[in-house]
Amino acid sequence: MTIVTTTVDADGVALITLDDPARTANVTSPELTAELLAAIDRVAADDAVVGAVLASGKPGRFVAGGDIQDFVGAWERGMSRAEAFEISHRWNREFRRIERCGKPFAAAINGAALGGGFELALMCDMIIAADTASFGMAEASLGLLPLLGGVQRVVQRAGLARGKEMAMFGRRQDPRALERWGVVNLVAAEAELPSVAISWARQLAAGATVALRGIKTAANLSARSGISAADARQEEVNTSMWNSADQARGLAAFAATGPGSAVFQGD
Repeated sequence: MTIVTTTVDADGVALITLDDPARTANVTSPELTAELLAAIDRVAADDAVVGAVLASGKPGRFVAGGDIQDFVGAWERGMSRAEAFEISHRWNREFRRIERCGKPFAAAINGAALGGGFELALMCDMIIAADTASFGMAEASLGLLPLLGGVQRVVQRAGLARGKEMAMFGRRQDPRALERWGVVNLVAAEAELPSVAISWARQLAAGATVALRGIKTAANLSARSGISAADARQEEVNTSMWNSADQARGLAAFAATGPGSAVFQGD
């Protein structure tokens, strides 16, 4: 039984689709998690892939987070704090492969993105949502903390006040509100979501892959550790990009015909 499928188009854009045939909604089960992490690793390792879109095959539903019965079962069997720490630490570390892989990821949210599903979207570089989508963190109502770093990531995007509001109250949020708050990049009509998300990814695919990797590194470092930490590694990141073939193409095209005319090849 396959839960996660990956297709790559001629532009090097990978479409990673989550669709658990055994469930009416996708959840961050061990099976889905293992297949998704493997797909992320393949995208990161494949030089022909320049970016990815994360989407759901469930109409009106993205990912509903963890299976609450798993948490109930863990509580009933007396899971220790040490065990809980290890699970939380491992999940956060493993899903951060999206942030660390160096390639742009966009989440295409077609419906409810709740709990771990919302956190998964927050790890992507960009979130494009259907106008029928909804977002929420309900963990506080269960006496839990979001396991995948959702609190800190929504604070990064929306600011401290709005981030606390979303995590503490656990209300479902409208995508238009989250677009205004800086959590969602773009809201599209539901029928247009797949084409809009792929279009964004293709625009990134046409860009200088080396530069995009450096931008993602600098931006994520600044968000995690502050501007000073990003400044301290600015030269290292810039040096790794210097004298790339794409840099030469970009500068030559600018000199010949002006900005926006370069054709990059990702090297």
